Amino acid sequence: MAGIREVKAEGMDAEGFINEKVKEISAAVGDGVAINALSGGVDSSAVTMLGHRALAGRLKTYFIDNGIMRENEPEQIAGIFKKLGVPVEIIDARKEFFTALKGLTDPEEKREAITQTFYKDVFGKLVKNSGAKYLLQGTILTDVDETVAGIKRQHNVFEQLGIDPQSTFGYKIIEPLIQLRKDGVRKIAKATGLPESLFNRMPFPGPALAARVIGEVTPEKIEVVRITTKIVEAELVSSGAFQYMAILHNDRVTGMRQGKRDFGLQIEIRCWDSVDARRATPTNLPYELLCKLGDRISTEVPGVVSVTYNIVNKPPSTMEAI
Repeated sequence: MAGIREVKAEGMDAEGFINEKVKEISAAVGDGVAINALSGGVDSSAVTMLGHRALAGRLKTYFIDNGIMRENEPEQIAGIFKKLGVPVEIIDARKEFFTALKGLTDPEEKREAITQTFYKDVFGKLVKNSGAKYLLQGTILTDVDETVAGIKRQHNVFEQLGIDPQSTFGYKIIEPLIQLRKDGVRKIAKATGLPESLFNRMPFPGPALAARVIGEVTPEKIEVVRITTKIVEAELVSSGAFQYMAILHNDRVTGMRQGKRDFGLQIEIRCWDSVDARRATPTNLPYELLCKLGDRISTEVPGVVSVTYNIVNKPPSTMEAI
């Protein structure tokens, strides 16, 4: 991509990259304060470790509980970083996010609502209270590629779209990982001392489970996806796949329960083989495993009567549904 020099994972000097970025962060922030939002994904986790090395106690790390994360995710991630010596404060912002998403069905409008709620409403208050002038963020090169190409607006891309974060949100954004793709980020994350449960963690979208609800996002729909996600991740953890997910469709379909018509929900499973998320192919899962997934989801998730599996490559498909 023009303007950004890609650093490829193959042959990369991870320690050299880390030292370079630590110096850049220190120079940019000076004797000031920076903040960052930790989601538990490999990108935000790596940035948190880089920022902690550069700034120590002058980095304020928050986990924004937006109500659209996986089960118990805020507490689990904060606990892991506490053991690494990095304090994380959990911020309850569930009400703000669901209010912003109410009535929205267009994918880009939903993404924009999440972006504005995060950066302007929730994080804007944290920035003001902390006195920070800098936000450390885990934007990677693939995020920029997809946004600029118009494939989908990634929530963490601004300057490449002509948006000045300083005038829009009131703070500057530092992006230490923007030269890397996912495989490169994993190498950096491992080298910073993160446990394998994080540096090898499956990619997770910025809009979280909202990216897996087609149509309006409500607490009830998120709970359906949350329960289904737990099943899918448990069954596919040994698949070796790059990413796997459950998507709740908006349309209801006819099913049967106890000899009666049940106009219920349909879930789509996606499971991908990929290196850096630019291209992907559906994982060739055993039919018996697909049947087990279908049985578990239709039995354990209230209202589900249909489970399907995506078999289209990226492109033309994408990793997430919206």
